[in-house]
Amino acid sequence: MNFFLIRLAPGDPAQVMAGEAGAGDAVFLQQLREKFGLDRPLVEQFWHYMKGIATLDLGFSYRQQRPVLDLIIERLPATLLLTGTALVISLCAGVTLGTLAARRVGRLSDSAITSASLVFYAMPLFWLALIAQIVFSKHLGWLPNVGYESVGAGYTGVRRALDIGWHLIMPATTLGLFFTAVYARMMRASMLEVAGFDYIKTAYAKGLGPGAIVRHHMIPNAILPVVTLAGLQAGQLVGGSLLVETVFAWPGIGRLLFDALIQRDYQVLLGVFFTCSAMVILFNILTDLVYRFVDPRIEVAS
Repeated sequence: MNFFLIRLAPGDPAQVMAGEAGAGDAVFLQQLREKFGLDRPLVEQFWHYMKGIATLDLGFSYRQQRPVLDLIIERLPATLLLTGTALVISLCAGVTLGTLAARRVGRLSDSAITSASLVFYAMPLFWLALIAQIVFSKHLGWLPNVGYESVGAGYTGVRRALDIGWHLIMPATTLGLFFTAVYARMMRASMLEVAGFDYIKTAYAKGLGPGAIVRHHMIPNAILPVVTLAGLQAGQLVGGSLLVETVFAWPGIGRLLFDALIQRDYQVLLGVFFTCSAMVILFNILTDLVYRFVDPRIEVAS
């Protein structure tokens, strides 16, 4: 589907590759189309693309004159770092805030957490990213505005890792805030549901403290729907990271996708879409594995 939708988009990649100087040269344009197979029927192009997928040959970038797989491998670690950090932030914050809201249901803290969750969930991600840049970088000067690391600093080892982490704070937190709102609401609802179960009432009747009941009996059961939701929203997480990367100039596959859209680099677009699909599948597999740790009753088949 992605293959045919991209091919139906307006514009001619050959003209983009030729630039202003060669766009009017019909012979040169035809040579470019023949070189990259753009003159072949769509069905033949699709068959060639599928054969390449089977061998992890994602094609050749028209604009950058490099194999698409090399470009993706070069950018993928930055995207995985961003999405992984955002997922950890959102799950930890969401579970904590949802639990706090459920324990103080009907109070001011519950209303504040619920209202804040609704606000962040309804807020467009790109707008939240721009606000974060204006507040924390431009006005307060606490965090770097864009980029993956300090340009020209020449850091190595631990100093480079710390520098990357410093640049990671704002984009990862921005992406994580959106999903924190989702997980907090889900955790609150799940905690309130679990609180009505008979074994929770029995635990109170036996004299167990509220803190012990929440930690050992309520959270392990209430967190299961949150883990399920995290797996289902893997696609949204990957899609959100592509947008955040564009705003913060984070050198991941999101930035690569944006540049390929502008340049109509079909092969790079298809390669990024394929990689994103693989990442969604990977996140869902990890979700199934996490179930083994959060719920001992679920066993993974050998």
